[in-house]
Amino acid sequence: MKKFVLVALTLILIINSCTSTPVKVASIRIKGSDTMLHLTDLLAQAYMEQHPGISIYVDGGGTAAGVRSLIRGEIDICTASRNLEPEEVKLLADNFGSIGISYLIAKDGLCIYLNPENPVQNLTQVQVRNLFLCKYTNWNQVGGLNKPVSLIVRNPNSGTYLYFKEHILEGNEYCDNVTIGLTTESVIGLIKKNPFAIGYGGVGFKSEIALARIDNILPTEENIRNDKYPITRYLHFYTLNQPTGVVKDFIDWVLSPTGQRIIKNNGFVPLFEMNY
Repeated sequence: MKKFVLVALTLILIINSCTSTPVKVASIRIKGSDTMLHLTDLLAQAYMEQHPGISIYVDGGGTAAGVRSLIRGEIDICTASRNLEPEEVKLLADNFGSIGISYLIAKDGLCIYLNPENPVQNLTQVQVRNLFLCKYTNWNQVGGLNKPVSLIVRNPNSGTYLYFKEHILEGNEYCDNVTIGLTTESVIGLIKKNPFAIGYGGVGFKSEIALARIDNILPTEENIRNDKYPITRYLHFYTLNQPTGVVKDFIDWVLSPTGQRIIKNNGFVPLFEMNY
């Protein structure tokens, strides 16, 4: 009798497992901006918690690497801290007959990072340019101590590297006397160790460093949203074509109050003013 009951229960379990509704599984592949990497990962984690059965894979490597992956059709979304370059748009058009779709997901202030021990905490845009062109090599040339300037820059694959070159250096090349930080975190780490180092990166990274005033304006959320802070940019999602399915749903969710609240809570500036 016990044997019969055990067999019957086993059959019921097998039947139930065969007839139960399968869980729908979908995936989204994202790659690009290191400035956006941590933020995108947080957005992906929160979305997956609310949408079981969907997997989102997030990778960095820099905006340029993300664009290359998008052009090769390897990813669904490229994260970018700059606009696409004309040659990138041409490759998209040649390969897919599309110039890509851009979604603005947040605003960012490109901040000048300083060590808190540095007496200089306010710079003009011209002074920043001259520092990274090595026209100024000592802090006493901008009102500081008689100490040599240590320049920390992002790697050339970074959208932030290119944005800084175009908008601050006015298209000129960085001087040779620079140290490359592969990520924003590594730039910050180098500045924390050297009171006379200077670098740059997004406003969402504030760990134990000072954000310089630029033309006497701090990169606050209000100043960035209103474009009062002089080095303000948008952060982008790029897709090959008009997205559908889970990709569209994820982007819509990022642009919703839920997604924008996560952006605000992690130091970047949401697209609209939020009081909560």
